[in-house]
Amino acid sequence: MKKFLLGLFSGGILGTALGFAIGIFIYPFIFLAGIEAQETLSEINTTSGETRTLLASGEFQHVNPNDRVHWGRGTVSLYQEPDGKIVVFLEDTFEVGPGPAYRVYVKDAAGITSKNDFQQSEGENLGTLRAFKGSQVYEVPDTVSADSIKSVVIWCEQFSVLISPATLNPS
Repeated sequence: MKKFLLGLFSGGILGTALGFAIGIFIYPFIFLAGIEAQETLSEINTTSGETRTLLASGEFQHVNPNDRVHWGRGTVSLYQEPDGKIVVFLEDTFEVGPGPAYRVYVKDAAGITSKNDFQQSEGENLGTLRAFKGSQVYEVPDTVSADSIKSVVIWCEQFSVLISPATLNPS
């Protein structure tokens, strides 16, 4: 009877832990995969002569074609707003394979194609990716100069995995 209760208790603990781990992993696939972001850049008063300046743009890359889970595609643009703020705009063509804890980074290196490249470059975390598909706007902190931004990278914080980088080409 003692062995039975110990086995039942151990199985309950292991089952709960395994179920929780699986739930954390599949949550983005089930609940977030169908959500498409539709953010837009703020309106500008063109009658007063204000203009938004396109600084650079690039295309997200699928760096490892053999990896069917970690991929991305679409266009990203870097803009300077009339008030001097720098924003990253993931265009409506943007899409990545779903996963947990994705973050958007700006990096000071071009041609990021590996975890090592990502970790050796300097950059700034702009925040959590709000959707796996669609247009999204992220404000770059004032401490980061536009000239230092060479790439925009989607990174999985939870597993330290490069999802999709985009090298920016100046306009």
